[in-house]
Amino acid sequence: MDRRKTKIIQIGNRFIGGGNTILIQSMTNTKTEDVKSTVDQIQALTAAGCEIIRCAVPTMEAARAIGKIKKEISIPLVADIHFDYKLAIAAIENGADKIRINPGNIGGKEKIKAVVNAARERGIPIRVGVNSGSLEKELVEKYHGVTAEGLVESALDKVHIIEELGYDNLVISIKSSDVMMCARAHEMISRRTSYPLHVGITEAGTLYSGNIKSAVGLAVILYQGIGDTIRVSLTGDPLEEIKSAKCILKTLGLRKGGVEVVSCPTCGRTQIDLIGLANQVEDMVQDIPLDIKVAVMGCVVNGPGEAKEADIGIAGGKGEGLLIKKGEIIRKVPEDKLLSALRQELINWKDA
Repeated sequence: MDRRKTKIIQIGNRFIGGGNTILIQSMTNTKTEDVKSTVDQIQALTAAGCEIIRCAVPTMEAARAIGKIKKEISIPLVADIHFDYKLAIAAIENGADKIRINPGNIGGKEKIKAVVNAARERGIPIRVGVNSGSLEKELVEKYHGVTAEGLVESALDKVHIIEELGYDNLVISIKSSDVMMCARAHEMISRRTSYPLHVGITEAGTLYSGNIKSAVGLAVILYQGIGDTIRVSLTGDPLEEIKSAKCILKTLGLRKGGVEVVSCPTCGRTQIDLIGLANQVEDMVQDIPLDIKVAVMGCVVNGPGEAKEADIGIAGGKGEGLLIKKGEIIRKVPEDKLLSALRQELINWKDA
């Protein structure tokens, strides 16, 4: 798909915009002041595929912790600031690679100017973030409710405040928990600015509902070539956000690499624990750096035929299963050895 060309922005050791790879972002849920716990979580997220991490900075202690955290991590760190401009400046001074602020709640123009000057001095970008839950009362009244038009106007107003201070090292995010409103807002703002866009469905929900809403919303937005970084916002373990984001990008053809697992729905012919097996396979392949498709089929009747489009697969039977490559049966394997046999094949994988 053709991606919208945006301004190139450097965040730490990564570049976004201008056709660069869409980067996956997440946010820590540790207390940023707790350096060890925060570093441990960031390192786990990095190993899973996170490429930019955002940390809440609600206190001066948290701002000072950024310097210590930065020494232990390898991906760019974004400091998330609300209300207190001094925290933004402190985060910048302690090495944040980007700051996320809403100029509307950070204070008057002089306070915004102080933040912009600190960012300018160190050459770090500012992410201007607007959420539907915090849309200004005047815009709610103007558009008779929270609307995509209001979100876009709010974001661009705040961008203009910073531009008037002579700074354009900016990223924009406009988020809503209303999927279609969020999609419409991104369509509108992409026609009115060339700044990179961070996209996501905010407050999407739990692992179940949040994944569905995020997949639908991000697919609509990304398929139009809109978006330079993404986050799948879930009420749960941040590691799940990374797994989902990788799958969404791969499904849309925006990322290569990583094993894709396909599996059949269960039916009356199934004689193994297909649900458990498919989940085990999905977990097992997370650390395997292959760009291939793996099929997990429930029976030996249709399994080989249904697995033809996969590079490799397994099909369960009664007490045993089949190992399949490109639709051809390789060998029979005892049921309790299926998973290990598949993993061994993947570890020793060679393209035919």
